[in-house]
Amino acid sequence: MSDLLQRLRDRGWRLTAQRRVVAEVLDGEHVHYTADEVHARAVEKLPEISRATVYNTLGELVSIGEVIEVSTDGRAKRYDPNAHHSHQHLVCSRCGVIRDVRPSGDPLALLPEEERFGFALSEATVTYRGICPSCAAE
Repeated sequence: MSDLLQRLRDRGWRLTAQRRVVAEVLDGEHVHYTADEVHARAVEKLPEISRATVYNTLGELVSIGEVIEVSTDGRAKRYDPNAHHSHQHLVCSRCGVIRDVRPSGDPLALLPEEERFGFALSEATVTYRGICPSCAAE
């Protein structure tokens, strides 16, 4: 059973066949699918699943904090099931592939006191950008 499926079971979330398939599609490392990609993969497992059901399920998973919605540069939103492990993202500027990265150090500590403008910092989101090996080889 996937980490996401287990977390959903532990919280008592009703796992219908449709919800289970969406959670199964989101299983794995470095998963950052768009809703349409989730739907396409879900249809392979459960042909009758509708696009609306996939969108609604993704919305529910985001609202309960089990999936993170990732937006990069105006591209389609992507869904990251790695919601309970601190990480940042590395994004290819050409193809949009996303990888989870865990930089060492505290990103909050990198902002000097004079640049905080009195804010009590609670989190930092860092997105690293570059060209992936596949795009660099083209």
